[in-house]
This record gives sequence, structure tokens and C-alpha cells, in this order.
Amino acid sequence: MIVSHLLLILHKKIQFYIFMFELAGGVILGVALWLRHDNQTSSLLMQQFEGQQAPNTFYTSVYILIAVGAVMMIVGFLGCYGAIQESQCLLGTFFFLLVCLFACEVAAGIWGFSNRETISKEMINFYDAAYIKSVDVVDSSSKTAAIKVLEVFHETVGL
Repeated sequence: MIVSHLLLILHKKIQFYIFMFELAGGVILGVALWLRHDNQTSSLLMQQFEGQQAPNTFYTSVYILIAVGAVMMIVGFLGCYGAIQESQCLLGTFFFLLVCLFACEVAAGIWGFSNRETISKEMINFYDAAYIKSVDVVDSSSKTAAIKVLEVFHETVGL
């Protein structure tokens, strides 16, 4: 009697944690889609200056977040459905995919950590070139474009 009651409580807790995993996937997916389609971020990253586009490495990380969020929601659904149906096959698949997802997240974190300086240097070089051109004494079309890039940058980051 007590054992069956404890197993029922454990079963409900597992369902709750799997649901929270699915909910976390939805939150990650929602934030990533918001970052991808935010007007301020898009306007900053769509700027062109002297034939160069602003570095789009930011979008690479957003696309990774979109993929991770979608996969987490699917894996969470498998886990919830497997826990409700008490299917060992679905729960085994859930656990396997959970381990794979964790390994991919660790790999993405390592990639992001190792490339953080490259990403920041690309952004700094692009906006430094725009700043240098904007303070140029000669009035030209590239100076106007540089000023526009800097205005969008300052509006986006709130300076």
C-alpha cells in the first residue's frame, strides 16, 4: 500500500519535471523567435557600410536557439506522453534524446565560448570603421551611410 502510494507520487513528480522541460523548450523557442524578428535587432544587423554587411554571427546563435527550443519541445512531448502511457520505449527514447541534446548544448556552449572574441571583434571592426568614416571632414555618401549606421546602433543599444 505504501509502496504503491510512493510510486504514484514519484510518477507524478516525473511527469511534472518532464512538463517543465517541455515548457523550458517553449520559452527558449519563444525568446529565440523574438530575438530573430525584433525590429531593433534586425535593423541593426541589416545595416550596410561600404559594401560590407554587419556581421551576422548573432543570427547563427539565434538559429541554434530556435533549433534547441524546438527539439526540447518535441523531446518533452515524447517524455510526457511516455510517462502518461507508461511506455518504456518512449521513456527510453526520451532519455536517449535528452542525453544527445545535453551533449549538443555543451558543444554549442564550447563553440560560443571559443568564438566569443571573434564575434565581438567582427562587430567592433564594423562599427569602428563606420565611426571613423562618420567623423571624416569630407562630406560624402559614405559619410552619410556611416552616420546612419551609427544612429541605428545608438538607437538599438540605447545610447
